[in-house]
Amino acid sequence: MKICNSCILTENFPGISFDDKGVCNFCRSYKPENVSLEAKKQYEDRFVALTAEHCNPSGYDVLMAYSGGKDSTYTLDLFVNYFRLKVLALTFDNTFISERSFVNMNNVTESLGVDHLIIRPNPVTLRKIFMVAAEKELYSPKAMERASTICTSCIGLVKAVTLRTALEKRIPFVGFGWSPGQAPLQASVMRTNPSMVRMTQKAIQEPLCSVAGQNALSQYFVDEEQFADPQRFPWNIHPLAFLEYDEDKIVARNRELGWEKPQDTDANSTNCMLNAYANQVHMNRYGFHPYAWEIANMVRSGVMAREKGLEKFVCGENPDLVKYAKEILEGR
Repeated sequence: MKICNSCILTENFPGISFDDKGVCNFCRSYKPENVSLEAKKQYEDRFVALTAEHCNPSGYDVLMAYSGGKDSTYTLDLFVNYFRLKVLALTFDNTFISERSFVNMNNVTESLGVDHLIIRPNPVTLRKIFMVAAEKELYSPKAMERASTICTSCIGLVKAVTLRTALEKRIPFVGFGWSPGQAPLQASVMRTNPSMVRMTQKAIQEPLCSVAGQNALSQYFVDEEQFADPQRFPWNIHPLAFLEYDEDKIVARNRELGWEKPQDTDANSTNCMLNAYANQVHMNRYGFHPYAWEIANMVRSGVMAREKGLEKFVCGENPDLVKYAKEILEGR
């Protein structure tokens, strides 16, 4: 299979083409000045200015979407110890979180002195959604260039629950541990737009409700009363886009907080035991890895070596992890 000589995208990736040097069109159109140190500093300064304006002296400053994985753990630490903010960590338990990840989350939140809220929906409902997502497409083809159908379903619920909780608790900032390859610098400090939320929520909520039932998930999404007050909508912040990103340093710092990499997750996750199966389903359906776009972006921006990026998926998914998740979803 042909692979870009500059990043790691394969010939099966939608819309890809190669020049006579084997470099893909996405690499040729990449503009490094968009992620320069100067550009990153501007976004960091903007966030710091916003914290001075919007921080809540009588409550939480940030609601952190905390998966317990490597990047979200490090981001949680940044909010607490670098930006000196009061944080509430929120974990959406999709029923496939590694046991070690729960130990990690307990260790980290205790070490950082952070309050921790865990939301665990009905496992039967979640697994029904994931099983249907494994069997058929629920979203637009464009969305599938960035993540698998199973992960899109799960992350859609994570975002919905996090936003609704921030609105209910009047928390001015919502934090995410997106890697530099998952979301662009230009979106790293962005006010939540209610009109945009309404559209994106509909694109997720309707397919999920068609599977789970019309009223099974309404408590996780923003309701009309909350939409009526747009001034309450928080700022979305993902600081790993504008601060240094070095996986070795991140893991080293996380270990100081009591975090250890789980041994029962795949190469692209440090918290979820469903991810390997989701990746396999996506590759069988589309022919390319759902993490390819994220990893390619990280390679282009220089935060990950190309060789390390290729290691993330060239060996395929662990068959034991794939079998484990598949059997649970099938009720075996």
